[in-house]
Amino acid sequence: MNDEARTVAGVDGVRGAGGSGAGVDVAAAAAGAVPDVAALQRRLVEFAAARDWGPYHTPKNLAAALSVEASELVEIFQWLTPEQSARVMEQPESAHRVADEVADVLAYLLQFCEVLGIDPLAALAAKIERNETRFPVPESGVRHSSE
Repeated sequence: MNDEARTVAGVDGVRGAGGSGAGVDVAAAAAGAVPDVAALQRRLVEFAAARDWGPYHTPKNLAAALSVEASELVEIFQWLTPEQSARVMEQPESAHRVADEVADVLAYLLQFCEVLGIDPLAALAAKIERNETRFPVPESGVRHSSE
């Protein structure tokens, strides 16, 4: 995603002043300094509203942007071996890229949920419950494929 598109989507506003993309502060996260999902969602809404970007934040546009950002995350891993992909967070540069794309994906997903009135945590909890029923723990060691 280019800088102009990031700005229109309000993604850089989540990462800090000036869209610096400073990355994940693991120490702050471990100390509990990370806001909850609802607070982040409100921050995204306020960021977009202050810039009158509501007309651009349609379900179609947000779904497309979410897909693009998920593809950018996939791109990081595209040609890595399974072993290399398991170690991607060991290198600061690749760890930063992965965290940045995860932030972009989450930002668009939260904006998408806000526009459609979906509680993302409730939706996830309901999906896990359905999957626990659909895919019970096998008694004989038979594995089921995941969705």
